[in-house]
Amino acid sequence: MATHTRDFFPLMGETFNSENSLVLDMSVGNKALHRLDLRDTQAFSYFISDLLAQGRKKYGVGGYAENRIIYQRSEVFAHQLSNFRNIHLGIDIWAAPGTAVYCPLQGKVHSFRDNSGFGNYGPTIILEHRWQEKRVFSLYGHLSIKDLNRLKPGQTFLSGEKIGHLGHAGENGNWPPHVHFQIIRDLGNWVGDYPGVCAEMETGQYLSNCPDPSDWLGLRALRL
Repeated sequence: MATHTRDFFPLMGETFNSENSLVLDMSVGNKALHRLDLRDTQAFSYFISDLLAQGRKKYGVGGYAENRIIYQRSEVFAHQLSNFRNIHLGIDIWAAPGTAVYCPLQGKVHSFRDNSGFGNYGPTIILEHRWQEKRVFSLYGHLSIKDLNRLKPGQTFLSGEKIGHLGHAGENGNWPPHVHFQIIRDLGNWVGDYPGVCAEMETGQYLSNCPDPSDWLGLRALRL
């Protein structure tokens, strides 16, 4: 799925670089997260914003294929303890609530939904693209509820057109403000939703269907 960054408009309206972005570690190996009450959304949000403030960065980025501790905060990821979902299938961009999100590649609205519930996606948009002579989908989770009000299936978004904004914790599934961005080859029968996290035993299947979106986001320079 790799291609040159110039093919895509920056997701947040500007190129990610070492001046404005910080790679964030949400993995099981981050001892600071073990000391944090992850179910306390306010404390979790402060943890993220404090990291960005200390580094004087606008964006926190990363997480593809990361084995994460943060999903222990919600039963959404643990319907069965033997099949706990903890492998992240997209890349997260953490920033201030209300930050605009832009369409990286011309596409049309496949579907959208407010996936409500603690730890869920909240407002979610899925776009369908034609790229390299194949159909591919991009998913944007944790947006603002107002972003869904003006959408309709089949609606076209041009590259660089604003598609939404980062939602606040009260509407985005109770997460620190961020957008979950994911590329999906085969969406199957999913509508307005698709797993953004899988169990370790499912890694091969899901990572094949949801390839690393770093090139779409121009993140290679940050060495994710």
